[in-house]
Amino acid sequence: MKLKLLALSILAAFTFNSNAQHGDKQKRQSPPATMEHKVGDASITINYSQPSVKGREIFGELVPYGNVWRTGANEATTFTTDKDITIGGQKLAAGTYALLTIPGKDEWTVILNTEAKQWGAYKYDEEKDAVRFTVKPVSHDMTEAMTFSAKKNTIYLDWAETRVPMAVK
Repeated sequence: MKLKLLALSILAAFTFNSNAQHGDKQKRQSPPATMEHKVGDASITINYSQPSVKGREIFGELVPYGNVWRTGANEATTFTTDKDITIGGQKLAAGTYALLTIPGKDEWTVILNTEAKQWGAYKYDEEKDAVRFTVKPVSHDMTEAMTFSAKKNTIYLDWAETRVPMAVK
């Protein structure tokens, strides 16, 4: 009986510690980050987790070309706009979307999918795409932690030595 109680106590302590670590997103190896930007009257917010390069080859290796990627780490990156906008030449209604990408050496596909709450892109359903457009990546200064930023009518995804610009109106 004592052995059973000891085993239950150890299991309960392990479960509590494990849940505490998973519950505190700031302690993740790829911590959460937020980018906020105004384009005209629209407020845009991108919530994502920031993976780091850590000496690895990123695009074409860690993040394979030609596959749908969550565009970050952990949960899928979310893109929220409080007003209708045009992004990548496509009309997008106000709302919250999963921001997914399909990296390529010379061209990327950017996807805004109506299934905003998903872990990674494991259950990605193309039928739920609200918008899909292509962009040309460009070489950029080394960025250790994946970062979204914005200037005027362009949102940038920077990671490693790659920059992916997305035009917004």
